Amino acid sequence: MKHRFDLATVLLLSSCLAQHVFAAELETVVVTATRDTRNAGALPSSLSALSAAELQMIGAVHISEALARVPGTWISRGNGQENLTAIRSPVFTGAGSCGAFYLAEDGVPIRPSGFCNVNALSEVNGEQAERIEVLRGPGTAVHGANAQHGVINVITRAPPRDGTERVIALEAGANDYTRLLGRLGAGDADQGWLLTLNASHDDGYKRSSGYEQQKLGLRNDLDWDGGHFSSRYSFMNLEQDTAGFIIGEGSYRRTDTRRDNPNPESFRDNRVHRWSGELRLDGPGESEFTLSPYLRHQDMRFLQHFLLGEPLEENGVEAAGLQSAWTTPMGSESRLSAGIDGEWAEGWLKETQAAAIPGNSSLPAGRHYDYRVDSAMTSAFSQLEWQALPRTRVLAGLRLERQGYDYDNRMIDGATRDDGSPCGPPGRPAPCRYSRPGDSRDSFTEWSWNAGLVHSLGADQDLILNAGRGFRPPQTAELYRLQAGQLTTDIQPEQADSIEAGLRGRFGPADYSLVAYAMEKHEVIYQDADRRNVSGARTKHRGFEYSAGLQLGESWRLSADGTVAAHRYDSADPLQGLPAGTDIKGNDIDTAPRNFSSVRLSWEANSKTSAELEWQHMGRYFLEPTQSFDYPGHDLLHLRVRHTVAPGWSVTARLSNLLDEDYAERADYAFGDYRYFVGEPRELFLEIAWEQP
Repeated sequence: MKHRFDLATVLLLSSCLAQHVFAAELETVVVTATRDTRNAGALPSSLSALSAAELQMIGAVHISEALARVPGTWISRGNGQENLTAIRSPVFTGAGSCGAFYLAEDGVPIRPSGFCNVNALSEVNGEQAERIEVLRGPGTAVHGANAQHGVINVITRAPPRDGTERVIALEAGANDYTRLLGRLGAGDADQGWLLTLNASHDDGYKRSSGYEQQKLGLRNDLDWDGGHFSSRYSFMNLEQDTAGFIIGEGSYRRTDTRRDNPNPESFRDNRVHRWSGELRLDGPGESEFTLSPYLRHQDMRFLQHFLLGEPLEENGVEAAGLQSAWTTPMGSESRLSAGIDGEWAEGWLKETQAAAIPGNSSLPAGRHYDYRVDSAMTSAFSQLEWQALPRTRVLAGLRLERQGYDYDNRMIDGATRDDGSPCGPPGRPAPCRYSRPGDSRDSFTEWSWNAGLVHSLGADQDLILNAGRGFRPPQTAELYRLQAGQLTTDIQPEQADSIEAGLRGRFGPADYSLVAYAMEKHEVIYQDADRRNVSGARTKHRGFEYSAGLQLGESWRLSADGTVAAHRYDSADPLQGLPAGTDIKGNDIDTAPRNFSSVRLSWEANSKTSAELEWQHMGRYFLEPTQSFDYPGHDLLHLRVRHTVAPGWSVTARLSNLLDEDYAERADYAFGDYRYFVGEPRELFLEIAWEQP
């Protein structure tokens, strides 16, 4: 028996309840909106924070499990550790589409601007984080490029400062899943260090799938009179056998197809090193100067099973950057921040197809692309926090940013084979599918801004108003990885203008956060009917997000958060794959659910035992722009129980998909058929942990 729930029930609950993330929002400190510690309740941004305790209870195998309880946010799980991101947006696919999100670790972007990767969240250790902060909508002046739809900032765990810390946990679950988590550290009032280890193995639910992943972190903090320095190193290695889409309407429901892997030869190998530092120095008059240098190295190989011919892609990037900020008080309740940021990166990409496709001469064997791009980003920003009136606080900022690329094609220019010969049948030469533009230099300069206020209505009730502009420059893959004979591009940076209004507060044991937003995007980059990369499309985004919860006595808590939204095309553009003359203006953007939500019932029996029952609802969504094909949505239940069996020892059981629902993590429609990433059936995970008492 399959279960369906009415979203109206959740909306009714939301009027009087408040979710766990916002239950203590007035006391929660965050850094994402301003780069230094702030009280979340004093900021007009829609900002959520998942605590270390929450992350530990969730025990996410994939980061989508944790972020499912953040309003407006959907991390769509592919196979293994792959993912696509949506924040106040549809799920974006295609080259460069991941540039709509600013993904960071300790405030530092995990990829250089212009070199985004859709699966980049797999590269951070969110499982052992101090907290994960999510800012919904355009970022503030401290972010700039790519903070168009939102920001996800993973905050690394701080070292102990009063002795030693020793933690080890071993987890086992379905499909021979195993995971080892460990922390080892020591410190005193002046300094501390912490080593974190996260090693996991999964044989995979689908045939010939699975992965091995290791994440390592080392953080050192040092304090002295008038200053602080923190050094953070992260390493990630992923070796994955990737399963592709299964094909056919409703195939995710059929026992004879749901475990199929049509691409058993596919794989993804990725290795990442990141280092960042943070130097804070006290200045005159309670001012503060912050300097954050960082280094990045990444290289990856993967088989593009989703493309005809399954070409092999190899890519990598090395980057160095510097963030700076100077903050000075402006009276007792106001402050001004300003800074200059810079980043330098060198990225490269190769694509090679092993064999020709019978009957398709436009996709030749051999090299398709081989290029390098040197990039440079420079920016300056200023942001004011102003206590304008006794009950009104303002946050406003402005940023100017320039992104430059120096592109070097290491192959023959044009839409030819790698030896310069044309494609097409004998006697009828034609351009090949893949096109290589000649060497070029390109640059883009954009302004972004934010302005908002928090006005106290009294009795722990606040009104928030917020507006801003976010942008993203064209990504290198959109500028230089061209198709269908296109040898030059004239695409412009995307811009998103947003406004939102909300109420948040508390009534006795209940807390709530309600926000409505409207966003319009211009110069949207897309691939047209001729497979050419162009810009100029428009989209509209409207939504209502809620977070609500109620403390039911000392032991029980009911929490809910979710989204009701409409993401629509606002121009009739000739998108790739659409019949000539198709008008999609006003249609829902594909893979943009109208509603999704999470409701949780938590029980703290005593200091030793806690439990949580979570219901996740995913609404219906369309699979392509004409709204002819859809996915009906699904509902899932998850149960988590944690018990301390002895001093320092605990056992956690996690039962996912409690009702054994047949569902798809993500659905798609392409090449004339339905395609699905299959959701996994009911699965049990058990963890035994020891922590130094």
